[in-house]
Amino acid sequence: MEVLITVLSVTAIATLLATLIVIADKFLNNYGKCTIDINEGNKKLEVEGGQSLLSSLAANKIFIPSACGGKATCGLCKVKVIEGAGPLLPTEEPYLSDQERNDGVRLSCQVKIKKNINIQIPEEYFNIKQFSASVVSITDMTHDIKEFRFKMDDPDTIDFKAGQYMQIETKPYAKIKEKAIRAYSISSLPSDNGFIDLIVRKVPGGICTTYMHDYLKVGDQVSMTGPQGEFYRRDDSDSYVFMAGGSGLAPIKSIIMDIIEKGLDREMFFFFGAVTKSDLYYVDIFKELEKKYPKFKYIPALSKPLPEDHWEGETGLVTDVMLKYVKSGEGKHAYLCGSPGMIGACIKALTGVNFQVEKIYYDKF
Repeated sequence: MEVLITVLSVTAIATLLATLIVIADKFLNNYGKCTIDINEGNKKLEVEGGQSLLSSLAANKIFIPSACGGKATCGLCKVKVIEGAGPLLPTEEPYLSDQERNDGVRLSCQVKIKKNINIQIPEEYFNIKQFSASVVSITDMTHDIKEFRFKMDDPDTIDFKAGQYMQIETKPYAKIKEKAIRAYSISSLPSDNGFIDLIVRKVPGGICTTYMHDYLKVGDQVSMTGPQGEFYRRDDSDSYVFMAGGSGLAPIKSIIMDIIEKGLDREMFFFFGAVTKSDLYYVDIFKELEKKYPKFKYIPALSKPLPEDHWEGETGLVTDVMLKYVKSGEGKHAYLCGSPGMIGACIKALTGVNFQVEKIYYDKF
């Protein structure tokens, strides 16, 4: 009992101290106006100190790519800080290589603006915009995946590269009192620039996916930013291998459809991994493409087909199935989208048949 009381007392004191630190930082540390110097004076912003670099830039319509909404869990919101960032935080370290640390690269969501700061960002970040869009349709694709079609309202068109993603901002719902921001890949064609389709798999307990699956309705308006991401096709190969699982199909579909729409003469293999037949979707679309375009091959693979599936296609891990069709990576590019575990397994399999690492592009979530 004495040990329990001691533990509880220490926990209470630690919690109180943490609360006091937060309150002191908020009310006593008045950082005043600070300047963000971007790209050596190309653009200068005057902001209120005390906020994160990511949120301060977003408030001025400069959107740094981020998939987690500033929670330091995706590691995407990297910027190069020349001066004014303060010490590197433990929350940043797992996402930065030794070279990036030496170059002054930081996670903008973890850099708090306390004084004037000088940063460098890619010029293309200035092309990322905030959009207002309305839900046109919501379609069940599987038991846990939905397709959302949005009409772009303001601005009313969007220019993006096949494979890129958008960030969706949710609204408070149920017991969730704050907005959340998450990234979802675009599955539609860039040429259909008045609309975008997003594929969203419901994650148990996921704030944003629960909002979209259970609360978002046709006719609702949402705020989104984009396009973002470097997962897009590099046009210096005549042969592509695509691999995806779950909602990772979204950017792959966009890239494949874009290649075909542009009439490019490319050999394409698309391997899609699923557990059972009920996890497959867009099958008819890809089968139809396979009939029309001899150089396109669609190979779905089920790891654990059920007896009632009456499955006659490929079975086993998608990496093993891929190796039955692709014997060499010479002259080929690979595009992968799925979970970190799947991406790691795919890269291992591809490099095993001589794919060059720099020719393997991936988007993991």
